[in-house]
Amino acid sequence: MPRQSKYSDQQFEQLTNDIIGVLEKHQASRDLSIMVLGNIITNIFHHQVKEADRMQMAEQFTQVLLKSVKSSH
Repeated sequence: MPRQSKYSDQQFEQLTNDIIGVLEKHQASRDLSIMVLGNIITNIFHHQVKEADRMQMAEQFTQVLLKSVKSSH
């Protein structure tokens, strides 16, 4: 996903690799991986984003995801 972040590339890559490693360890299929990651995102929205901001942030996230998927072919 394209990102501009206050986090270092190293921190981002390490966390990404750790999450991918857990999915691989459990031999999660594509569908299961997407379901789990979707639930994680939903959990983040519910626990870390003010209710008043959730829809706008979810829409922004969706647009970034769509651009990322579109630009990767």
